[in-house]
Amino acid sequence: MSNTLPVTSTPQTQLIYADLTYKIRGAIFEVFNQIGFGHKEEIYQKALGIELTERGIPFEREKSLPVSFKNTKVGIYRPDFIVADKIILELKSLNSIPQALESQILHYLKTTDYKLGLLVNFGSSKLFIKRLVWTRQGLDQTESADIRKEIRENL
Repeated sequence: MSNTLPVTSTPQTQLIYADLTYKIRGAIFEVFNQIGFGHKEEIYQKALGIELTERGIPFEREKSLPVSFKNTKVGIYRPDFIVADKIILELKSLNSIPQALESQILHYLKTTDYKLGLLVNFGSSKLFIKRLVWTRQGLDQTESADIRKEIRENL
C-alpha cells in the first residue's frame, strides 16, 4: 500500500486545509514507516516534532487552549500539536481508539476557533488517522474521515 493518497478534488469539493493536511500526513507516515508501531506516545510526539521541523511545517507543542464560561476561564485544553495555527493534532499509541478520544478532539474544536482536528494512533500495525471537521452546525461528516495504513513488514 502506498504511503501517499491521491488528491482529487475540484474547487467545489476542496477539503479544508487539504494541502497542509497532506503534508502533515506525509510526516506522520514517515514517522510510522521509520519507527513502527507500539512505542510510547511521547516517542511519537518527539519524532513527529523532528519530522515537521525538517519539512518546514510550523507547529506548537501542547499549546494551552483556554475554556471559558460567561467570559470566565474555567479550564485549559492542551493538544499535542497545533500545526500552522490551523490544525489540532492529537497523537495516541493504543491498541484501538475509543470513542471518548474522538470526543476529546471535538471538545478542542468546539471550544476554540480551530475547524480541523487530526487524531492519529500509532499503537497498532494499522496507522490510524481520523480527520474531524467542526463547523457551527457541528461535526461535518462530508469533510471528516479516517485513514488506515497497514504495515506489512514484521517489526
